[in-house]
Amino acid sequence: MSVVKILCYLLLTYHLNEAKETKGSGAADAKQRGVLKPHVSSSVFGLFVEGEENCALDPLQLHTLTSCGFNSSNPLIIITHGWSVDGLMESWVHRLATALKTHLIDVNVVITDWLLLAHQHYPTAAHSTRTVGKDIAHLLQSLQVHYQFPLRRAHLIGYSLGAHISGFAGSYLDGSERIGRITGLDPAGPLFEGMSPTDRLSPDDAEFVDAIHTFTHERMGLSVGIKQAVAHYDFYPNGGDFQPGCDLQNIYEHIAQYGLLGFEQTVKCAHERSVHLFIDSLLNEDKQSMAYRCSDNSAFVKGVCLDCRKNRCNTLGYNIRKVRSSTSKRLYLKTRPRMPYKLHHYQFRIQFVNQMENIEPSLTISLTGTKEESGDLPITVPETIWGNKTFTFLITLDKDLGDLMLLRLHWEGSAMWKNVWNRVQTIIPWGSRRTKPLLSVGKISVKAGETQERTSFCAMTDEDQQVEVSQDKVYVRCKEDTQKQRRRKHNRLVRAP
Repeated sequence: MSVVKILCYLLLTYHLNEAKETKGSGAADAKQRGVLKPHVSSSVFGLFVEGEENCALDPLQLHTLTSCGFNSSNPLIIITHGWSVDGLMESWVHRLATALKTHLIDVNVVITDWLLLAHQHYPTAAHSTRTVGKDIAHLLQSLQVHYQFPLRRAHLIGYSLGAHISGFAGSYLDGSERIGRITGLDPAGPLFEGMSPTDRLSPDDAEFVDAIHTFTHERMGLSVGIKQAVAHYDFYPNGGDFQPGCDLQNIYEHIAQYGLLGFEQTVKCAHERSVHLFIDSLLNEDKQSMAYRCSDNSAFVKGVCLDCRKNRCNTLGYNIRKVRSSTSKRLYLKTRPRMPYKLHHYQFRIQFVNQMENIEPSLTISLTGTKEESGDLPITVPETIWGNKTFTFLITLDKDLGDLMLLRLHWEGSAMWKNVWNRVQTIIPWGSRRTKPLLSVGKISVKAGETQERTSFCAMTDEDQQVEVSQDKVYVRCKEDTQKQRRRKHNRLVRAP
């Protein structure tokens, strides 16, 4: 375990050790749909004004809404932070608010400041999430009653403990109308993992709920982010347990970017990545990250889940397609270690036919498309090849190759095979054609996850199906695949206005 992970877990353990048995302690108080009584808010709300200090809102003094420039004709987004170690508002809050305001323009962005309650031991802060949820519910109800503001136009974005706060806010509202959307950014795990839907963020809290899980790696019985599904769509980038670019070796990069705060940034990097993935979806509209429904991450990395039929894929972040379902959908994707995070996903499938020798090959492929070339991509076959077998792999690239035209395959061979073959050549040089190991390759197909286009590659001749060790072979689009592509292009031209 890295030093950074140890420090992070020790910090949480210290606070959790002081907790009594609090799981479910608020069950009697949770998710009541009664009429909210007027109360003095424990939180401070500020309407975000770009480039200026937030304008303070007081739900008990509605004239502050008007003086701050609240426009009831525009949608409302409420950002809620999580547990605070130092009692200060984290910098990502302003960056997210700025991205929302810049991207959407005609929108009310409100920031929930509950630092007085958040800057406590973790169990105390976790217990206060219901109180802050009531504060937000009271603000929304005031807007509904006095401004006829429809709740369906409200979008709550909560990070860590703020995700569960947003869920409680939705559950405390009275009436048939519900909040339009809640987004949970790596919802907190400790004291919420394994709890019933009434004691955490759940799909029942809004018309549509989505969540991004980025730090669910469990150590010493703890997971910083919640592992279980809590939304209609739950996204697990890079498996959800840890994120690329967040290891200890990245601390120098973080210090260069954040100065003295670089070490702190490394500690919270994976947890906070959920926020930056969401910001990325706003700033890079032309690079939207696509995720795919799968049973688990191990199946996803095998490349068997790049299917978009029946809502099996969706866009991560602000521009998600809001499709409700009776069960939570788990979606997986790979990302880059830094913004823009988008990667292009490809399913690579290779068929071996009538293989007469037991071989464990190490292969390298390269793809050529109408836009780009992939460069060399290593493919490791997980088991011995014998007879007829088909293997599937997931390939990710940070560039769009366009329509795939050519595939080059190279068999690296193993050290054992090379040694054996060198000895055979030395002893029996005239027997090389007979004893050199061969791979019998059938059809190769590549499916682009983002476009759902599948391209089949075939050997140019029957002899080219045999691949020798340390040999390059070029595969071209199969004839039937080329004909299908021509028909698709023709149909697109016919349908074009």
